[in-house]
Amino acid sequence: MDLFCAPRIFVGLGSNLQGPWGPPAATLQEALRRLADFGVVLVDCSTIVSTTPYGRTDQPVFANAVAAVETHLPPSALLKRLHMIEALAGRRRAERWGPRALDLDLLCYETVVTRGISRQEWRSGRRHPLVLPHPELHLRPFVLEPIREIAPFWHHPVLGLTAAQLSQRLPGSREGRVLGRA
Repeated sequence: MDLFCAPRIFVGLGSNLQGPWGPPAATLQEALRRLADFGVVLVDCSTIVSTTPYGRTDQPVFANAVAAVETHLPPSALLKRLHMIEALAGRRRAERWGPRALDLDLLCYETVVTRGISRQEWRSGRRHPLVLPHPELHLRPFVLEPIREIAPFWHHPVLGLTAAQLSQRLPGSREGRVLGRA
């Protein structure tokens, strides 16, 4: 891939439980293979890395990666397909930030920027909309480091900073830190 032509759609991959496709790193590799079955072309993928848990730290380490993809699907349809792949891998949405066989996050879709919902809307029970770019992308080392690897010239569509610049701004927390190759 041309380093000066940054990919435009990123999908984050994560796993820390054995699933029907095997251990976490094997699960990520199978998820990448399954993208084509759902109308998504894999352009590039970062190295699969081991990372400390994020959010809830009392669980096994994660295998994480970021894939650059292309698709003609709109963002909401792409997210539905990602959820279908998660289900095939045994994902059960039991708790936020809990252990999982597979997690696929739509991190960034070209230059699409959508807003979140207000606290009042959230409390009223309104369904949580797709927010792009992912609202925590800039806070997660396990996402930023893989993006740096495959798209060093990419800029966050809202913050205007590269993944390297965003990484430098992270607090010294141990959550979500890259430990090495998976």
